[in-house]
Amino acid sequence: MHRRKFVAATALAAAAGQAADTPVRSTPLKAGYWGTQYYDETEKAELLDVLEARSPFRWYGPQPPKKVLQFEKEFATRMASKYALGVTSGTAALQCAMAAFEIGPGDEVILPAWTWHSCFNAVILAGALPVCAEIDETFNIDPDAVERLITPQTKLIMVVHLQGNPCHLDRILAIAKQHNLRVLEDCAQSVGASYKGRPLGSFGDIGIYSLQMNKSITAGEGGALVTNDPILFERAARFQDLGGFRAPHAEAVGGAHLGWTFGANYRMSEFTGGVLLAQLRKLDRICNAVRHNAKQVYAGIRDLPGIKFRDLPDPAGELGSGVFLDLQTKARADKFLAAMKAENVLASKPGGSVILPTLPHIMEKKSLHPNWPSFQSPRGKAIRYAPDTCPRTIDILQRYAGVLMDPKFTAADTADIVKAIRKVYPTI
Repeated sequence: MHRRKFVAATALAAAAGQAADTPVRSTPLKAGYWGTQYYDETEKAELLDVLEARSPFRWYGPQPPKKVLQFEKEFATRMASKYALGVTSGTAALQCAMAAFEIGPGDEVILPAWTWHSCFNAVILAGALPVCAEIDETFNIDPDAVERLITPQTKLIMVVHLQGNPCHLDRILAIAKQHNLRVLEDCAQSVGASYKGRPLGSFGDIGIYSLQMNKSITAGEGGALVTNDPILFERAARFQDLGGFRAPHAEAVGGAHLGWTFGANYRMSEFTGGVLLAQLRKLDRICNAVRHNAKQVYAGIRDLPGIKFRDLPDPAGELGSGVFLDLQTKARADKFLAAMKAENVLASKPGGSVILPTLPHIMEKKSLHPNWPSFQSPRGKAIRYAPDTCPRTIDILQRYAGVLMDPKFTAADTADIVKAIRKVYPTI
């Protein structure tokens, strides 16, 4: 080769190598906390209203409180439900739901093996027995696994719509109807998501939501419960308020049907209600922004050979919280994560939950007292929680990885995500 041509070719090769080694981004890109990014003068005004009224308690004060009641009305409308109850957290909402369903000792509740601690804890705190079902590639409870686990003691199916994605609701609802079971929808990670045009939480007998810091909208903490059943609503409302039933709630259901009972105190404060009222009015804007960004990423990588996404029962209804890929093996998923990190586009395995049967305190069946009823029955003593009871769940969560999305990502940010995936995916 002519010396001049050789030098030019060497320079081009070096430049190409340098370009390949240059990260897509110079600074890391990662998702933030959605709701707080939308805080502005509206949340501030709501808080000041409460402060100036000196009435932070939801039921009485120097001036009539109104924030929580208004939040409940607007939340019920947004979630296509007749009744809504504001409470202190998603965990509190779960416990109110257990009380509403009259779940107790001897009852079994089927829930996904992969979900948050609160789901399992709520069943235990009711004195009932949690039965863990495998997930499918939606990352949600597998209807086939649910059907296999039903016994004469089963009283409730708890479906959890994780990481913004609906489960296979049609099949779950059909199974519940066939076996005369109640359905609880946990929408903690999917506030604002829908299924076939209807909000998640409006399909089951009760829907619950978390409004904690990591959720679609937030007041730092907070939760809500919705239902179309006046008796379920009354039981839940009584449980969250020491067993009583306040006049505005009684009026909403056409009068009290039940008497005083026992309950906890999970009343939402006016400060929380005010912030959530402002946030609720921004929910659709937040969800639309996240969905738009996720769609840009899906569209930008859909043509990659062999690519397989998480199972989406309703692509239009999912939030787009994350774009997850099936990398086929744990080793390939780990390699993908490392390569994306090198591009300064942070990726992750599915998160925000735990594999319940693998946790030591669950495998050991620890509870609040040695004689706690959950594990005292023959069935409770026989049930096992261990990794070998949920192999499919473990496999799915090990081989999927993806990029979490954010409503505030710019067009340049989503372009960088696409560029990084297109650069990394063929190399793993």
